[in-house]
Amino acid sequence: MAEQRRGAGPFSAFEGWVAFRYLRARKQEGFVSVIAAFSFLGILLGVATLIVTLAVFNGFRADLLGRVLGFQGHLVAFGTTGPFTVAEADLARARALPGVLAVNPLVDGQALLTYRDHAGGVAIKALRPEDFAKRTLFAQALKEGAFPESDGLLIGKRLADKAGIRVGDRVTLLSPNAAPEGGMPRSRGFPVTGIFEMGVSEFDQNVALMPLATAQGFFELGDALTTLEVVLADPEQAPALQPALSAALPADLAVRTWQQVNGAFFGIIETQRNVVSLILGMIVLVAAFNVVSGLIMLVQDKGREIAILRTMGAGRGAILRIFLISGASIGIFGTLAGVALGVLVASEVEAIRQAFQSLTGTDPFNAQIYYLSELPSRIDVGQVLQVALLSIGLSFLATLYPAWRAARLDPVEALRYE
Repeated sequence: MAEQRRGAGPFSAFEGWVAFRYLRARKQEGFVSVIAAFSFLGILLGVATLIVTLAVFNGFRADLLGRVLGFQGHLVAFGTTGPFTVAEADLARARALPGVLAVNPLVDGQALLTYRDHAGGVAIKALRPEDFAKRTLFAQALKEGAFPESDGLLIGKRLADKAGIRVGDRVTLLSPNAAPEGGMPRSRGFPVTGIFEMGVSEFDQNVALMPLATAQGFFELGDALTTLEVVLADPEQAPALQPALSAALPADLAVRTWQQVNGAFFGIIETQRNVVSLILGMIVLVAAFNVVSGLIMLVQDKGREIAILRTMGAGRGAILRIFLISGASIGIFGTLAGVALGVLVASEVEAIRQAFQSLTGTDPFNAQIYYLSELPSRIDVGQVLQVALLSIGLSFLATLYPAWRAARLDPVEALRYE
């Protein structure tokens, strides 16, 4: 035995051979192998589920964040007392700030859109045609028609499908603000010049885009604006640039970052990810406890064999390593299989969703609830490594007590009761 240990490194081939022999229990010891198999499956499923969940949350946050920021800009300035006017010199100072790609004057408002028997509220977002062309998200989202140069508006695909509106149809907008002399709200007909699809159900169903001058006339704002949107090269620099932008613009304008505008929404997503990850991580922990129970039973069943190994010259260290290999191998192979399965499923999660929807006729990812029309997924290599290391670490810790108990077994006592 000493010869086999010499020069073999931390674990010898003999110890590994014995460890794997112990895992392949005989028929009369089949319950031990069943526990080992369930421990393996528990670790596999726990790791795979955790990886898929993290990938979906990462994809959901990144996709939604990209679309929301592409729609509203990274810094937003608005009048503290309502619509405002801003001099071109102020806009030039804002555009000259480092990291600023564009400063877009906008009019945001609410209106009631009616078409035949359909009536529903829409959020009006009005910008200049040249600014529309420069906004990548808007240009890519345009599915039919074109942005109007003077009169007309774009509507989302979900709204168009729901109301049966097509390009060229004429819809009526009603302003919620009554005319100055009182009476009914102002209404006006607009041709639909195009249909967009941004991939966010809230935008595709409840937003209409129109030229800035048209909206100013419809809401009777004159030359006034309601919002300035600032687009940055790096959205994460928005908090750092906020004071400089506030100084460049008139004092009656309040500047907010995208984190302040959407902080609560994305904070909820982050909290949900952390809570779900913690809950799913418990699956791995439960599987690790199964490793403990399985090894303890294995030690009980193999008491005679352990005693024989001890009498043949195997030290307590060799017995300890044998059972460490037995337990750790379950965790390592279960983790590797879980990582492979998790990465595979996370890479094809949208195809799996569509297949499930086709087979069952139900949609597990309702766009009305989750805002996005497709189930996104983004695999973070760092997170995958963290999950794998956590699983292997828990599995290794779970083997320590049973292995220590096996090493402490007295061969005389073990053989006495055989």
